[in-house]
Order: sequence, then C-alpha cells, then structure tokens
Amino acid sequence: MRFYSSAAAAEGAGYRPCLRCRPERAPGPAPVDAVSRLVGAAIAGIEEHALSSTSVAELAASLGVSDRHLRRVTEAELGVSPIELAQTQRLLLAKRLLNETRLSQTEIAFASGFGSLRRFNALFKSRYGLCPRDLRRGASGSSAASLGALRGASEAFSCQLEFRPPFAWDSLLAYLRLRAIPGVEMVDATHYRRSVAIDGKQGWIGVSLFTKSALKVDISASLTPVIGAVIARVKQLCDLGAVPDAVSGVLGRDPLLGGSVRRIPGLRVPGAFDGFELAVRAILGQQVSVKGATTLAGRWARAFGTPIATPYAEITLLAPTPQRMASVTADEISALGVVGARARALCGLATALLERRVVLTFAPDIEQQIEALMRLPGIGPWTAQYIAMRALHWPDAFPSGDLMLLRAAQCTRKQLEQRAQAWRPWRAYAVHHLWQTLGVHP
Repeated sequence: MRFYSSAAAAEGAGYRPCLRCRPERAPGPAPVDAVSRLVGAAIAGIEEHALSSTSVAELAASLGVSDRHLRRVTEAELGVSPIELAQTQRLLLAKRLLNETRLSQTEIAFASGFGSLRRFNALFKSRYGLCPRDLRRGASGSSAASLGALRGASEAFSCQLEFRPPFAWDSLLAYLRLRAIPGVEMVDATHYRRSVAIDGKQGWIGVSLFTKSALKVDISASLTPVIGAVIARVKQLCDLGAVPDAVSGVLGRDPLLGGSVRRIPGLRVPGAFDGFELAVRAILGQQVSVKGATTLAGRWARAFGTPIATPYAEITLLAPTPQRMASVTADEISALGVVGARARALCGLATALLERRVVLTFAPDIEQQIEALMRLPGIGPWTAQYIAMRALHWPDAFPSGDLMLLRAAQCTRKQLEQRAQAWRPWRAYAVHHLWQTLGVHP
C-alpha cells in the first residue's frame, strides 16, 4: 500500500479514483493536522475557490507571502503546486455534484470553478479516464431522484458532508440556537438555517443530520455559482474536520474533563459561517448575557442588513458586511443601545478588515491575528481568543480569563493556564467541555 497526504498528491503519482471511490466525501483534515500553517491556510483558501477568479500571486499576497514561496512550500509539503491542488479540488467538487445533484454539466463546470465546459470535460477525462456524463450514469439513481425533487419543489438542491463520528449534533444546535441572529439565522430541534451572500450571490441554506456520519446541506439554487464556498463555510461552522478520538484521547484522561468527555462524545467547537458576523456578535456579547447579546445582534441586523426573500418567515435579512459598517458612525450604532466603546470597536473592526490589518478567514499565523485583534480598540484577550476559536477555527484557542471557566475549574487563572498545558492542542474543546459541566454556553 502507498499512502498520500491528499487526493492531489495521489493524482500526481498517477493514481485516480475508481467509480466506487468517493475522495470528495472524506472528512477534511483537522486544523492541527496541517504540516504547515501556511499550507493549511492555502488549502482553506483554495477550498473557497480562491483560484477560480484570482491568481496564485493574489492568493499568496492574501497570505502575506510571495507566490514563489507559496509554490515552494506546497510542493515541499504536499508534492503538488497550488494550481494542481486547485484543479483537484475543482474536480472533487464536480464529482460530488455529478453524483448527488441534477445540476446540468454546464452548471457544475462553472460552480466548480472551471472557466469553460470544454476545459472541465478535458481535465475530467485526463484525470479520471472517463467523461462526466459517464460518471453520472453510474451514480445512484435514488439519491439523484430525491435531490432533483427537492430542487423542483423549492428551487434548491442538496449534498452530503461527511464527518468522523461521533458527533454531538444536538449540543451543537443548542449552542447555535442561543446565538442565532434574528432575521439572519434560525435554529430548531433538527435544522440550522440562514441567509447567505457570497461574491454577489444571495440565497439561503439549511443544515441537518442525515446519517451517523453525514450532514445534509440544502442550498438554494441561486447559490450554485458559489457552492464551493458554501460547503467550505458549513464545514467550518460545524467543525467537520474534528478528530473526536484524538480529542478524547487527550482530554478524557483529565479528571476535570473526563466526565464531560464520556457524557458528550463528539462535542464540536462551533465555528462561524462568516468571520465578521461572528466577531461582531462577540463584541456585542462583552459583559452582557447571551440573550442580551442576541437582542443587540438582531437590532444590528435590522438597522444595517439587507432584506432578502426566502422560504422561511424567520429569515428576512442578510447580515451587514464590513463595507456597510465602515460607512456607519459609532453614534448610529450606539443608538441601538450599544455601549459607546463597543460601537467604536465595531467601526474599528470593519475598517481593519477592509485594510487587511485583520483577517477573519484562513490565516497562516493565528497568533499574529490574535495580536492584531487586541490592537483594535475595545478588543481584549477574551474577545480575541473567542474570535480565534470560532472565526479562525483554532483548536488551541483558550480564553483563560473567562469567569465561567474559572468557576468550572475552581482555581485561579494562573493555575488554569498551567493545567491547560496538558490539554494542548485541543484547549478550545476543553473550553466547551468545561462550559458543559456548568450547564452554560457563554
């Protein structure tokens, strides 16, 4: 047997998946598994189709390195170039859509990031040894039929996202339900739903548990051109790259955490579908209750968001963007009942994002982003670590000054930080288990 770190590396060695192989449905690697943070950030950027409309040089610039250095690092770590990595990602997404939806081949080609149907067909045949339509003939008819019916009934289609079980889905929904922004998100006993705006495309999604190892994602047809980005963001939101066995192997041995680890197997760290939206929610939540922060977030969305029509009466708004908030004054935000210091923090955050002094998506240096956040007015260590934990999906984020954590651990902050060294690199998971021991979700 030969083992490769990625599907792109296997393809580079001359291998291709047979019709029964589904590499596009394999759970992604955990953030801590990245052999290089730069490579991990590059993979995340490519997964959101950074190379569909931009060049390697532009992707490298967004990561703070030269395109030559990015090529050198990806080739050294993965054995392939960024372009080859992007091509594999596009083909895997296309393979997923061919198997699981009734989208036309033209729709699939452009949704997967190809500039033309001819280029899509040629690369697909050269890599997989067959035409896209041949793969579709071999796909499961029952799956395609059910997804086609969904699209016809509600102008939507569905796909599956796999994860490594176990998965504490009910706990994830409970956490997200308390923080759902009124008008933008809604969470019930089985589904997470929200409005979406990516690269000028607007629509909605719904996420639910499909099997013991897969989620089902319903996506409005209007989001077809950006489906790759939608899938990548859902994976981040639901922490689908988690490795439960590795987490429980470290945290389960600790007397303080062991009970929670056994009681709630597969507890995830909720991520963020949109980094700016999450950061705003974190700032609004400073020194107020979760319910109070949700109320303020709803006012923020109503005041500065954009109306959208969806099949759900509870989802009527698109969350405000950094561009919109950069044009808003602190006084306008304060009029919503937001403390002046936090209103100024929101303005400063929007400006910092537009100037790229802060990155809230894929970042090669998480510590650098945490420091950049703390340089902004109104953002301290707790808020920066919380944003890193959810928006930057950093599994070792640790807001050690959190009062609930100190209460759960029954020790001082210094003692907690010392004890938490044994929980690395999974301190963010430890945070959620400690909150669970108190029955709270700060």
